[in-house]
Amino acid sequence: MLVATQRTAQQTMSTATRKFRAAVQHRRHVSCLGRHRGPRRHTSILQRRKNLADYFHTKRIFLSFALLFLATRAFAAEAAKHDSFDLVLAGRHVTVWFFVPPEATPQTPVVIVMHGMQRDGERYLEDWIPHARAKRFLLVVPEFSQKEFPGEEGYIYGNTVDQAGHALPREQWSFSVIEPVFDAVRARLGNKTEHYRLYGHSAGAQFTQRFIYFVPKARVERVVAASASWYMLPDFVGTFPYGLKNTPVTEADLRHALALPLTVLLGTADTDPQAKALRHTPESDAQGMFRLARGKFFFAHAETAAREMKTTFGWRLAFADGIAHSDSGMASFAVKQLFDK
Repeated sequence: MLVATQRTAQQTMSTATRKFRAAVQHRRHVSCLGRHRGPRRHTSILQRRKNLADYFHTKRIFLSFALLFLATRAFAAEAAKHDSFDLVLAGRHVTVWFFVPPEATPQTPVVIVMHGMQRDGERYLEDWIPHARAKRFLLVVPEFSQKEFPGEEGYIYGNTVDQAGHALPREQWSFSVIEPVFDAVRARLGNKTEHYRLYGHSAGAQFTQRFIYFVPKARVERVVAASASWYMLPDFVGTFPYGLKNTPVTEADLRHALALPLTVLLGTADTDPQAKALRHTPESDAQGMFRLARGKFFFAHAETAAREMKTTFGWRLAFADGIAHSDSGMASFAVKQLFDK
């Protein structure tokens, strides 16, 4: 009986133990389930962060495209001001290239740039646009085509004579184009300035250094002649195109030209005696064997002429260090001469 009672008690305790252990096991299971919620919650946070990052990335892309669109429109608006028009004078067509800086006003200064022997006005305009934008001047480049102004006579001699050497009337001169170009630009763009600055490079310098004698009433206030291959000397000894003999230029015109604020600008590396388009004649070689030497000779000759005539000498000699025969290389030096006092 006692044994039976003990067995019953053991069975009861065993059943209770099993129930207790089952309850504990259940609680552990529930606890484990609770612990598993943590990683899932962590995963949800990471997902939200990823979604947020994706949102900001998309927004950045959108803003980048918006800024690019606005910049493109601004560039297009500014590029639209790089333009040209056709000017007809004495039956000849001249393409006038121009660039208007964004901050232009009616008082914005005007710079007229004369191209080289390639007659490539638009390329010269493009070389000078960064300087026009930085210095805020209205840039003008008249283009004298070979068709309308053939040969050296048509351009660098000012079309003052034909190819046979016969004098042409003043209204046909290419020298006579610059003043009407200035007036046409002012009228078209609403510019109110009374004077302009004039720059010429290479063949453009040939044009420029002769222009000042043949158009003494020009409204030019400052002149730069850069890297001419050879020069017309300021005296009446040499015959045109090497001197002023047999030209309509008077002594008063010469005095006026010598008094102008003109800069003879030379590249210190422009020293190749075999350079393309460098003229070699007895008259040109007497000035030197390369452009740098010829420019120095020209300036010294002008200085002597002014002293002998006892007249005002307003010219100066300047150098572009390390530059050979390059308009783009000379441009920044020329801008300083055109604007700095």
